[in-house]
Amino acid sequence: MEYTAQAASPIVSGEVKLTINENSLTAAALFDIAEIPLAEINALQLANYVVTVRADSGDYTFSCLGNWCEPFFDALTGAYNKAVLRSLFVSGDPIVTAKGDYSYTDGSGVTKGAAPVYVYENSVISLPPDLGARRVPLCFVTAMDNAGFELALRLDMEESYTYSKLGYDTGPVGAEVEKRIRALREKTLAAVMEIDPALTTTQASQLAKLMPEGAAAPIGRLAEIAPSFADALESKIATTRAAESYAAFKELCGHARIWIGFRKNEAASEDPYLLWLIAPSPDGRFATVEFAEADTATFVYRADGDFDGFAKKLNRALEAVSFRREAIRLSDDELRKPENADYYMASKRTAALQFVRKNFTGRVIHSGAETWKRKLTDLWNSPQTD
Repeated sequence: MEYTAQAASPIVSGEVKLTINENSLTAAALFDIAEIPLAEINALQLANYVVTVRADSGDYTFSCLGNWCEPFFDALTGAYNKAVLRSLFVSGDPIVTAKGDYSYTDGSGVTKGAAPVYVYENSVISLPPDLGARRVPLCFVTAMDNAGFELALRLDMEESYTYSKLGYDTGPVGAEVEKRIRALREKTLAAVMEIDPALTTTQASQLAKLMPEGAAAPIGRLAEIAPSFADALESKIATTRAAESYAAFKELCGHARIWIGFRKNEAASEDPYLLWLIAPSPDGRFATVEFAEADTATFVYRADGDFDGFAKKLNRALEAVSFRREAIRLSDDELRKPENADYYMASKRTAALQFVRKNFTGRVIHSGAETWKRKLTDLWNSPQTD
């Protein structure tokens, strides 16, 4: 549908025709046209019959829409929210929907507001029409408080999310979140037991808690809980193209400090597991990431002396983009390309992904074991720059 409005913006002004597309908003005047990608919109506002679009390229205001003001805003918000959900890699319909207040503390600071709240199979999403939209992965929830008239979730990296003023939906939202957390724990429990059927119930439970959804964990800690499980993971690594890298990491930085992660591969035609390694440089200044399947390069990131903290954030970043590995190493210029719009939107709303991307240092191509090792150690020994 086409809407007519008066526009004021850095690119186009005067009477415009507005068209909402799947990936953009187009404002066309007689001699000028502005196409605003939804990925570059940071907020949508409606006040005093004026719609304001705050985007990377500046603010756009649209007035004189008459009776079409609210329908236009609703249609634009609907398209924008669909794009946000797509960027958060959410599929299917929500199990429970509600509307209320949200308050959260994460790596981006403290944010409050009112918005729709959706419970999906593996996450809770608050969806205001701005950068405050958040997807909370339930697999990383470490504490839940459903007392009174609010739901509070605490995650593994000192993040907290609180939902309140949900009205009669408070009970159903809390009950479904609890149900989904239990289901995810059972799924992880089954995955670790599939890798090592010899595990005891206690061992499997401890491993499932340490590796939610197969997130990477230190091989030394895994071996403390269940030596046979650590051996099983190493045996799987040994059959992949990462076998040489793993042997080199053990030599360079020690066996126990390496983190190993696994993820069930739902594509029946491919290997049943995706495996990856996170290894520290000997001095802990850098973190080295190696994927065991198709990648031909090793990726290096600054860890600033907190290797374990980096590894946890990498777990969160990979989960947030449904393990689409290119999102953690694309350059900023590549991220802004239209084909990477989902990654761009995800990065704006995921603190862990922002952190990992910011600390990308470089990559080392696999071009022979000794050459690769030399180039890797050279990168580890290079001075850190911001």
